[in-house]
Amino acid sequence: MRILVAEDERMLADSVAEGLRAEALAVDVAYDGDAALERLGVNDYDVLVLDRDLPVVHGDDVCRAVVESGAPVRILMLTAAGTVPARVDGLRLGADDYLTKPFAFEELVARIHALARRARPADPPLLERAGIRLDPARREVYRDGRYLHLARKEFGLLAELLRAGGAVVPAERLLEKVWDEHTDPFTNTVRVTLMKLRRKLGDPAVIETVPGAGYRIP
Repeated sequence: MRILVAEDERMLADSVAEGLRAEALAVDVAYDGDAALERLGVNDYDVLVLDRDLPVVHGDDVCRAVVESGAPVRILMLTAAGTVPARVDGLRLGADDYLTKPFAFEELVARIHALARRARPADPPLLERAGIRLDPARREVYRDGRYLHLARKEFGLLAELLRAGGAVVPAERLLEKVWDEHTDPFTNTVRVTLMKLRRKLGDPAVIETVPGAGYRIP
């Protein structure tokens, strides 16, 4: 999944982003509403974590713009205002969920995963193919009953390939969903990570390269 965190408290924004990256999510950060809208216009996000009181362009206006654009991104609104009228107002603007500050990070992660499931066809509890069993909730991977210790990007990449259900996934799609905006689009990081993943998965090889198209687990 790819997440945009729009929050003007830089320490909080960076802390949340780092925590979400530890959950094998690709995360970008915007510190004001204008930057958030710019990133939303360029990148395909699954969830927008939106502070309501953003500078430059208010969070309410960002929310309205996203809803009016018809973009499939789900919106989780963050605010220090926890009254019922404030929550109702935020939801009426088009937010999909609402979380008041301060919040428990574990709850934030759970709400993001719940929103992401609504943004696309729901994943089964376990992703299984070619003898591989991936548990997204526990972040565990097994092949033929053997536990595999995967780095965050290896886990995210394998999850995207399994979600494709045998279809070819372009390298550009993997880069977009598993890495963040700071990654050079011309980098060979997808190829290098795939090489490491293949080594950990072992023989027989299950990730197939489709020349000129991408990768798949047939």
